[in-house]
Amino acid sequence: MKKAVALKYKPPQDSAPKITAKGTGVVAEKIIDIARKQGIPVKDDPDLVEVLSRLDLDEEIPPELYVIVAELLAFVYSLNRKKGSN
Repeated sequence: MKKAVALKYKPPQDSAPKITAKGTGVVAEKIIDIARKQGIPVKDDPDLVEVLSRLDLDEEIPPELYVIVAELLAFVYSLNRKKGSN
């Protein structure tokens, strides 16, 4: 079954990214659809989604996930830079 997790990170007000939405099945598809319609990058990483889906809404990611989420943010930032240069 499809799963999705949405993160929000606004430094300096956030000390770490937070879970803003999560769901499975139809809810996951809706999260992905809304993100795409809003121009928010979507990355397919089932292992990361599995770990993040165990967190509560509005919960900051734990320090042991910082490296993998930093890699995800670097991916998003690189996409944003590419979009800005077109």
